[in-house]
Amino acid sequence: MPFEIALQTHRDKIQRQPAAPTARSEPALYGDRRAFLQSSAALLLAAALYPQIARAAEDSPTLKLIAFGDSLSAGYNLPAADAFPAVLEAALRKEGYRVAIVNAGVSGDTASGGLARLAWTLSDGADGVILELGANDMLRGIDPDVTKAALDSILAELKAHDIKVLIAGMKATPSLGKEYKARFDAIYPDLAAKYGAPLYPFFLDGVAGERGLRLNDGLHPNSAGVDRIVQGILPSARAFLGQLGEKAVVAR
Repeated sequence: MPFEIALQTHRDKIQRQPAAPTARSEPALYGDRRAFLQSSAALLLAAALYPQIARAAEDSPTLKLIAFGDSLSAGYNLPAADAFPAVLEAALRKEGYRVAIVNAGVSGDTASGGLARLAWTLSDGADGVILELGANDMLRGIDPDVTKAALDSILAELKAHDIKVLIAGMKATPSLGKEYKARFDAIYPDLAAKYGAPLYPFFLDGVAGERGLRLNDGLHPNSAGVDRIVQGILPSARAFLGQLGEKAVVAR
């Protein structure tokens, strides 16, 4: 066999043989395997830690708010679950806030009556207060200066206890006259400015004057009226909780 033919035959045999692994084949395979194992380990670790993270979120302290007011907060002639504090708490919890709202509303209470019971209301402590008082003062025609002085003292006492306040304002009915209405309506923005407290200007916004949202007495909100109040005050309540350091925790 001529040399050239023999050489070509030898080359053909070599080309038909499987290619030997290159020097980089094994390290590349090892690197892929290591990356896979590292990713798997990370996923397993995350799966193991998630329940602990979730439990930590659930076990974090619940903020305690007090709804300190009169019959509008107490839920006059309504089931307890339909009263303002309960409905607001449910709405905030649905959004992921860890909050409990105590119903400290007393039907018929005036601002001065609220001041008289403030100390024992705070005896168990609170992280924040929603202050809703003054409607009965207005209905009884009490001098706005008396109402303002009582609310001022309440706010001063809360400040002394380092308890933040969301003020829920009230507005006088026009039937009491322009002069009385002007003096009364100015109480809440004046005190909010003095104490640097957030103000929801009118607690009955969207309910006052709406017959379908009030009880037969024409004064107190029915269950639908409470829902309307809660929807109105929710943005202010969220911002207030933000001031207290509380953020919504989205359920997963």
